[in-house]
Amino acid sequence: MLRWEYALLVRRREASGASDWRLSYTWYSPDGSRQDVSALGDTAISHLNRAGARGWELVSTEEDVNNLEGTTEVHRYYLKRPLPERDPRA
Repeated sequence: MLRWEYALLVRRREASGASDWRLSYTWYSPDGSRQDVSALGDTAISHLNRAGARGWELVSTEEDVNNLEGTTEVHRYYLKRPLPERDPRA
């Protein structure tokens, strides 16, 4: 039976002053750990291509925009990849 593991890439865009924006990317691993991966790329596409090269497949996206104040955007990219098959003798 095929088994999967899941991860999450979060892109955050936050107001930083009157007209500046701060962009950050956080990677949530299958083990629950998280890592700021902002320095590894400045676009969602670069981060998704990096994940794809490691076997991750994009399965869903979600966007959350704070429209009342216009100060925050959060984009979530849900990914999965197959786990290695277990040896049935183990």
